[in-house]
Amino acid sequence: MSTDSGSSRFDHPDLPVNAWAILGLLSFGHGLSGYQLRQWAGDILGYFHSVPAMSQIYTELKRLEAHGLVRPVDNDVGDHRSRRRYVVTPAGRAALSGWIRSSRVETATCRNGAMLRVWLGGHGDPARLREIVREHRDRCEELRTSAARTRTDTETDRAYARHRYGDLVIRWAERRYAAERDIAEQMLTELDDLDPG
Repeated sequence: MSTDSGSSRFDHPDLPVNAWAILGLLSFGHGLSGYQLRQWAGDILGYFHSVPAMSQIYTELKRLEAHGLVRPVDNDVGDHRSRRRYVVTPAGRAALSGWIRSSRVETATCRNGAMLRVWLGGHGDPARLREIVREHRDRCEELRTSAARTRTDTETDRAYARHRYGDLVIRWAERRYAAERDIAEQMLTELDDLDPG
């Protein structure tokens, strides 16, 4: 599987996908610290992309800063313990547009612990496999419900989610988790057929 995110147009640097995700979070006009980026990523990216670890966030911020795509800003608070905040630069906005316009879309991956365990089911207990699939089904329903709540939450201003494309992606996440929930339910029937127990 190729991880090439470059393009023949050379209108953006060749960066890892996580760097683009972080740059995207910063593109909503807020100066954010690494910690705040992790919170925002957990709130929205987890529905469709892996949430970067803190160490990855800081690595990507340094990389983005070296490319001139983000810059640190002074903290509004005089507290020396306040974390450094970053904002996207005009070059960062242009690079983000270039990446969307000209990069190849990465192959979607399916890292699914329930599927891995069912695949290895011959080494386990059929009753436990059913528990695993039920747990996966229930977790998918929780994620679907969470996505729906994110989309309809009017209590907070989530600029990174509350816009027409953010809403579209959250609805996509709702449908994705509903489908995965339904597939797990079907898998339970197929496990019963395979091993009536």
